[in-house]
Amino acid sequence: MKCAWIYGADQLMIDYHDKEWGRPLHDERGLFELLCLEGLQAGLSWKIVLNKREFLRKAFDNFEVEKISQYTSDDIEKLLTDPKIIRNKRKIEAIINNAKIVNTLYERNESLDSFFWGIIDNQPIINNFKNPEEIPTKTQLSEQISKTLKKMGFKFVGPTIIYSFMEASGMVNDHLVGCYSRN
Repeated sequence: MKCAWIYGADQLMIDYHDKEWGRPLHDERGLFELLCLEGLQAGLSWKIVLNKREFLRKAFDNFEVEKISQYTSDDIEKLLTDPKIIRNKRKIEAIINNAKIVNTLYERNESLDSFFWGIIDNQPIINNFKNPEEIPTKTQLSEQISKTLKKMGFKFVGPTIIYSFMEASGMVNDHLVGCYSRN
């Protein structure tokens, strides 16, 4: 059995479900990339983001925080003309803004990994949902994290985006009971 949302999906989505979604991620670059991708998804389908992911990696210097934090208005203009990526100026500016904040964390010897995973004592939250309708789009915890991130200056980190990030990064395991990717 698989999670219901994967039935009828293309191979890219199936591979994402089987190999990435819900698997604990602790890699700094990977966490930043995922935070960016979840923000880019706002108002769009995850399929669109996945289909553009390789182009986004190329356009955003493989989501290297140090490089993105130094982007200029010229870089923004260049990104806005790239037809292979999601060309939303506010989202692009948010990625640059967020990279600058993450860079500041790094300068203080802090990390995204310790920030996010520390909130849940480095233990994934395992839910026992049997039906996709049971899975929330946000939780009290994602609202709390969103509020904290916004106070820090992050953008495109609403509670729904953060809950999706938590699921994707494995902080929350929302694979349905019986799904072969659950464990």
